Amino acid sequence: MKEQLITKNILKWYDINKRSLPWRKNVCLQKRQYFTLVSEFMLQQTQVVTVIPYFNRFIKNVPNLKILAKSQNKKLIKLWEGLGYYSRVRNLKKTAQVIIKNFHGKLPNNFEDLISLPGIGYYTASAILAIVFNKPYIPLDGNIERVLKRYLYLKKDKETQKDNLIKKKSIFGISSRSSDYAQALMELGALICKPNNPLCTKCPISKNCKSFKKNDFSIKKNIKKNKNKYFILKIYKKNQRYLLIKNTKFNFLKNLIIFPMEELSNPKNFNQNLNFKMSNMNMNIEIQYSKNNKKLPSSYWVDKKKIKNYILPTFTKKVVKYLESN
Repeated sequence: MKEQLITKNILKWYDINKRSLPWRKNVCLQKRQYFTLVSEFMLQQTQVVTVIPYFNRFIKNVPNLKILAKSQNKKLIKLWEGLGYYSRVRNLKKTAQVIIKNFHGKLPNNFEDLISLPGIGYYTASAILAIVFNKPYIPLDGNIERVLKRYLYLKKDKETQKDNLIKKKSIFGISSRSSDYAQALMELGALICKPNNPLCTKCPISKNCKSFKKNDFSIKKNIKKNKNKYFILKIYKKNQRYLLIKNTKFNFLKNLIIFPMEELSNPKNFNQNLNFKMSNMNMNIEIQYSKNNKKLPSSYWVDKKKIKNYILPTFTKKVVKYLESN
């Protein structure tokens, strides 16, 4: 009975307060499948406000699954440029190809087939089943996890482990409007039960929220320590052009265009010029200029004045910006 009341209150709040997002448009099932697939890949580790313009541009240039499956990687990466985690767009294309080959161009509507697709894990499969196929799944993204932890006041290590959260999410109940309900829970976390300064007076379920009753909204975070790594970044310059290479050496920014780099294991007399945070890595970079403009494998001479015309990761662009201002 309590679960039914929670569900009813959350859906009522959602119907009044939901955001107008481009992938929520009222479209045919085929487009709904495609819009959801693209948006879920983009939203992995990326905020909604960041994704919106990228999604609109991507859909305009790659409007359906067939075109996606046949698109050149160069075009797709250019459209993705700035979103980061480029393996997502490569997996998105692979998934499109598998769907066309093995599933007659339609998203599979069962969990086992979905998680067999490149780049789709437990969360994304659950989100697709709920949003596209209206199946009673509650995908545990960061927003829903936060609502759950606060509502039940889950603080201890055992309580906040993923396995326990999956069991405890049954407190939210189920709805015949599973598609709306999954999105409503995400929306509640994003707009109301925010990481800092939650808007409890506007929350439809605050009455029975244990964190609200205790006036304690802190969330236990599993803090990942960034590994300190050290690199020498080599600058070859000729006639206002920089020498860049295709990265086949490092796991980060794989197959993208970067400056020639070497990792140092035990640096001595290291003169740091730049620092980047990338995934769980703290990159300390020393820049070295070289007069020897030799040709390197998979290398390109890039005109600094036409930098916008090249498909470059944000990392490389920031290095160029530093060089130009120093």
